[in-house]
Amino acid sequence: MTEKTIDIEQSKENNTHRKLSIQAGLNGLSFCVTDTITHKILAFEKITFKAQSTPYLMLKELKAKLGQSGDVGSNFSEVMVIHKNNMFGLVPKPFFNKEELPNYLKFNAKIMANDLIAYDEIPNQDIVNVYIPYTNINNYIFDLFGEFEFKHSGTVLISALLNEGRTVIGPVCYVQVSEKEMEVMVVSDKKLLFYNQFEYKNPNDFLYYLLFSLEQLQLSPEKIQLRMFGAIEEGDAIYELCHQYVGQVSVFVPNSPSFPLEELENEVIDFSILSAL
Repeated sequence: MTEKTIDIEQSKENNTHRKLSIQAGLNGLSFCVTDTITHKILAFEKITFKAQSTPYLMLKELKAKLGQSGDVGSNFSEVMVIHKNNMFGLVPKPFFNKEELPNYLKFNAKIMANDLIAYDEIPNQDIVNVYIPYTNINNYIFDLFGEFEFKHSGTVLISALLNEGRTVIGPVCYVQVSEKEMEVMVVSDKKLLFYNQFEYKNPNDFLYYLLFSLEQLQLSPEKIQLRMFGAIEEGDAIYELCHQYVGQVSVFVPNSPSFPLEELENEVIDFSILSAL
């Protein structure tokens, strides 16, 4: 399934000022092209897979999409890749040692001998996100464009929400909702308490992961502020179910410094990919 706002072929003027951002995950791909001078979004496309894919098939889809754009290698001045997966672990910076990367993931991810393990430092939090990027995606992007930047989706989301700038009293639980995935993040006094990703099949799964996360943090569902965004609206089955068990529920629009979501005509654009621009 493809959701499209503007054709990626559109507006190739000022190619030296065009930035391509790609979010790659086993449930889908997102592409966003922006003008780095005017800070305007020139193109966006989202491809949702019918069933969870594999890294091999995901790369095949990526090649097919980028292959449609002709000589894409000369059309972008910057390229960013966001890896979205659950093969990550958050490590307190005082305990971080880059020589021990496999040990941070060996209990929650299957590590292969040839896996590259990368890490992102989360600004102002003394936290390091250790993760396994999709190496085949990185290799292909490097062959196509040369040097580029990549991050984990968790790094992008955590950094963006912590920089929201809104005054909040008490802990807040943020949930970015996708069709098959949810990213849960709990913040209190500008400090990250929790972040994790879950796959769900129905609203009951969604509620289970949400309440389980709050229980681990010993936070009361009646007192927590739950703010959901993404593929969610008031009246949805997920929203109504959460409203039965959580005291303060709202759908909100996160701040994006360069691209306010309120001003976008089509809100299918992922907040994570906007925040990485």
